[in-house]
Amino acid sequence: MSSVTSANAGAPPPSERLFLLSVRCASGLALMLYLVVLVETIFHTTVLFTPNLAEALLLVALVITTLLNLSRRLSGGKVLLGAAIAAVIGGGAHAISAATAIPFGPFTYTDAIGPTLFGSVAWAIPLLWIVIVFNARSVARMMLRPWRKTKTYGFWVIGIATLLVMLFDLALEPFAAKFARYWLWLPTKFASTWHGMPWINSFGWALTSLLIFAFATPFLINREPRTRKSQPEFPALAIWVGLLALFGIGAIWEGLWSAAILAIAVAIGSAVFAMRGARW
Repeated sequence: MSSVTSANAGAPPPSERLFLLSVRCASGLALMLYLVVLVETIFHTTVLFTPNLAEALLLVALVITTLLNLSRRLSGGKVLLGAAIAAVIGGGAHAISAATAIPFGPFTYTDAIGPTLFGSVAWAIPLLWIVIVFNARSVARMMLRPWRKTKTYGFWVIGIATLLVMLFDLALEPFAAKFARYWLWLPTKFASTWHGMPWINSFGWALTSLLIFAFATPFLINREPRTRKSQPEFPALAIWVGLLALFGIGAIWEGLWSAAILAIAVAIGSAVFAMRGARW
């Protein structure tokens, strides 16, 4: 009887077990959808009923998985508030750019990305910002884990995360514009582009990322006393590397070798530096 009591005392409460189960279910669903999208990308075919349905479901699953994993160390309310900030600022920046070409440059959405919100921004864009900035920040935290007790740690996290977002977008753009045809870049006066993308787009992503981090970071800091050593955020790294690999495969399909090399290099570099930092 005493052994049963002691075992129950060491077990997590039912609410925590239910939460962990939901995290595993969401992660499993995201993995299955990722494999479907990977098959569709490699074989250039449609597996789930209609084109782009698997990608849409994967994006939603990744948002849920990202937020649930963050909620393992932060309160759910703070995570949702941070996500709302990322969605509003990121989606708002794209809505402004769709109308004025500032700050990302001139582009137009295609039917492949699905319906738009308020006639100005594709429904997927706010969700995409949540996935990118939150997981970029988590990967940056893993990279900088050995220096987490320094006074400038927070600023370094924002700087590295912003750089990661810019590199991620450089891998995303050829996939989205050339392979998936989610949007099309319109001609500009600038002769040099990155597979059709004007370089001002990178500036726009950096500026928007910095705005998101400036407003959302206060809600992403755990100010409660730590009862145990924090664990590296491996789910975020898996999402990050998996998406970059997907972009690289799409670029290879289109013969965009420089884009493919960049996507693979960013994936490998992110994994190496994050895993190195995670050892501490």
